[in-house]
Amino acid sequence: MQIDHWLHQYPKLDILGQFKLSNEDFQVTEILGYEPIGEGEHIYLWVRKSGLNTAYLAEQIAKFTKLPLRAVTYAGRKDKHALTEQWFSVHLPGKGEFDWTKFNEPGAEVLKSIRHNKKLRTGVLKGNRFNITLRQLRSTSGINERLQQIKQDGVPNYYGSQRFGNTTHDPRGGNLVLAEKMINGEAIRNRNKRSMAISALRSWLFNEMLNSRLQNDCLNKPLNGDVMQLAGSNSFFCAQQIDSSIIQRLSKRDIYLSAPLWGKGQLASESDALQFEQNLAQQHRIIAKTLEDLGLQQERRAINLFPNDLEWSLADDTLNLTFSLPAGTFATSVLRELVDIQDNNLAKI
Repeated sequence: MQIDHWLHQYPKLDILGQFKLSNEDFQVTEILGYEPIGEGEHIYLWVRKSGLNTAYLAEQIAKFTKLPLRAVTYAGRKDKHALTEQWFSVHLPGKGEFDWTKFNEPGAEVLKSIRHNKKLRTGVLKGNRFNITLRQLRSTSGINERLQQIKQDGVPNYYGSQRFGNTTHDPRGGNLVLAEKMINGEAIRNRNKRSMAISALRSWLFNEMLNSRLQNDCLNKPLNGDVMQLAGSNSFFCAQQIDSSIIQRLSKRDIYLSAPLWGKGQLASESDALQFEQNLAQQHRIIAKTLEDLGLQQERRAINLFPNDLEWSLADDTLNLTFSLPAGTFATSVLRELVDIQDNNLAKI
């Protein structure tokens, strides 16, 4: 399984740039979507971190509080090689508190703590805000025009190379190597590695679906029977016929075209879209059956990604970008339509 063949939406610009020359070049701020109420059994922590991964920091918070690791939760993992601000929660019933000024983990700082009545759960984020700096661009020709295109028409909603554990040593990605071993019957005893392998396998098949739509010029053209996902929701419906109302709602981004996240059960699509998705799954029947046998259920994911509030500034050979994306999507999917980036931390991931 390769990951370097997926098509771009736009003609490729002949531009090479440096990404993550420092952690400050990749800044990510979580958008939670709700405000902690100030009371309850859970302490929410707003934490700034640099050079640390999320799971490690959760372990350090557990050690500081002398609580079991299961008492510390977070909504999403954030890149180690970045400057990020994100929420953690600590389950502490009663009136006990901690002096967070004494939490002295290098690279981390608790900026705020506040009580809430519900546990912080994985996946509850509304999105993330990005501030990205690309440096040492060998050319800037066409960048402004391309960014205008992206702002208007979006990019393919590919899962990024991070999902596959991509390294300079194996272009397939380490998680896909594990997935191939799993397909071949090799047991993966480490729960975390097994989970990452399964996630990578499912994401790879989704990207194949998306790539196939690009090949067939229907990334932005709905098919009869396509499944439409409602904006800001996991709800969806099947559009048996594509009429002017569907076209108008797509243009207003009230709904989005979707493709399956493979699992067992019936596809929600019908007609032409159903045939399209079934044909692609048949091409990768072993992978599809593996995902079904693992007990995953059919789900849907939007195939187009539109950066919100996209702004940029270009000075000499340096480009700064700011935008926000829904949770579960990848900033690198935006960057790949813009420049060839040399990720200076790729070998360390």
